[in-house]
Amino acid sequence: MLNDITLGQYFPGNSLLHRLDPRMKLTLTMLFIVLVFIPRNWISLCGAVVLLAVTVALSRLPIKLLWRSVKPILLIVAFTAVLQIFYVTGGTVLVQLGPVKITTQGLNNAAFIAVRIACLVMGSSLLTYTTTPTALTDAIEYMLAPLKVLRVNAHEIAMMMTIALRFIPTLVEETGKIMSAQKARGADMESGGLIQRVKALVPIIIPLFVSSFRRAYDLAMAMECRCYQGGEGRTRMKKLCSAPRDWIALAVYLLVLAVLIALNVRFGSVLN
Repeated sequence: MLNDITLGQYFPGNSLLHRLDPRMKLTLTMLFIVLVFIPRNWISLCGAVVLLAVTVALSRLPIKLLWRSVKPILLIVAFTAVLQIFYVTGGTVLVQLGPVKITTQGLNNAAFIAVRIACLVMGSSLLTYTTTPTALTDAIEYMLAPLKVLRVNAHEIAMMMTIALRFIPTLVEETGKIMSAQKARGADMESGGLIQRVKALVPIIIPLFVSSFRRAYDLAMAMECRCYQGGEGRTRMKKLCSAPRDWIALAVYLLVLAVLIALNVRFGSVLN
């Protein structure tokens, strides 16, 4: 299960998506989140799915990798779908057990929201898969630059966000090593009730916290030894620059946004 957590990982490549300006990729990711939540019927949702499929094809990332990004949240998707099935009462009743009803509208809402969440996770994962941590830091800092008027240190916020994102794979790997070490010592983490399983996690959580604090201290010490002073006077080896392909990508996303809004107006909503 831990090996399926790919959040924060970067996968090198030379695809069109890899070559896009990181600032534009960040903008397109936020725009895609809007695109996923705008559809109110299956036709407009299919438009968002097609856009995601085209984007994935342009990224040249393996489908197995994208499936790994969705796999950890399958339980959340299933729980959300079940809530929709049992709490939405519109439409034709298919099954009724006392006060509990399963209706066509409930099944429709469950499937609709499940597809929406899967698209949201896969589309958002493309940002970290195709963008290096350094480029992502520069992009976030650029996007937060207007907040400097309010005396907000955009560089430090961008640095903290990127370091936190970058350390997710490291912590996942560290957790796997600690679990393997505890199992080798005879720890049983898979049997027993809920209380026993929670107690079995204590030998994992404590070393993980200690390792995380030690790693954070080492990182802070390394930055201090290199005279790191934040963003003031900082230069960059690679400067961010936009290309025509970036603006073409933005135009395509805006066009799809307009089409989805038109489809919502034309076909209405299927959600209850």
